[in-house]
Amino acid sequence: MNTNKLTEKEFWDNYWKNYWKARNGKVSEIKRTTRMSTVNSILNIFDKYLPENSSFHILEIGGSPGHYLIYMAKKFKYHLHSLDYSKIGNEQTIENMQAAGFPIKVYERDLFSENFNKDMQLFDIVYSLGFVEHFDDLNIVVKKHTELLKPGGILLLGVPNLGGIYSLFLKKTAPQLLAMHNTNSMKINNWKKFENELNLIPLFKGYIGGFDPRIMLKIEKNNLTNRFLNFIVKGLILSFSSKLNCLKKINSRFWSGYLIGIYKK
Repeated sequence: MNTNKLTEKEFWDNYWKNYWKARNGKVSEIKRTTRMSTVNSILNIFDKYLPENSSFHILEIGGSPGHYLIYMAKKFKYHLHSLDYSKIGNEQTIENMQAAGFPIKVYERDLFSENFNKDMQLFDIVYSLGFVEHFDDLNIVVKKHTELLKPGGILLLGVPNLGGIYSLFLKKTAPQLLAMHNTNSMKINNWKKFENELNLIPLFKGYIGGFDPRIMLKIEKNNLTNRFLNFIVKGLILSFSSKLNCLKKINSRFWSGYLIGIYKK
């Protein structure tokens, strides 16, 4: 069972190294803010569909640096586990959790390595946010998630939506970034195949967050066209932060910033 990664380990080591410097020893955790409607929508789904249970063990796949896990501990009282193949990312997770005051078990493993789940328990909840879209075969990577999940457990999957209107901008302004993502995994109809094959019962599935122009605020080549497009995006960000904020409640596969699903195994 093989699938191609659209990003390499070196990319994530460098990513977390830069993130570590930016964090500068401060606790990195997810919180609701007035500026981040997509994050707020994700947390609203968590609050509605995840149970509070101090005996539950939760695993985040691609879990560095653990900022969502801190929310899981505070809100739902779960025991925390993280799986990631980046050594630097895992070191940051441990440091972040120590700063936040929560114990965590970290597994430094590649989800697609042989015997990746050796000596690992099955979990009450398994989730990933912004992980499955970095592989070319959505069904295989979701199956790997379910292999770590107890019967009757909860599977949670989230992916940023870089399709629709966003892809029109990113193809021009950030094609390398776009190539790191399997945009087919962001089409909700494509989720039906793994749902049926893995006998997953949907508790919730849909696009959330409304239009999020921040997704398009990326430039890889600083030319006149890209600077002009970036100027337009900044104008949209200002508009949707004030006058058009109500439109963030309207969702569609063409413009919503995120796709999320919660399932029972």
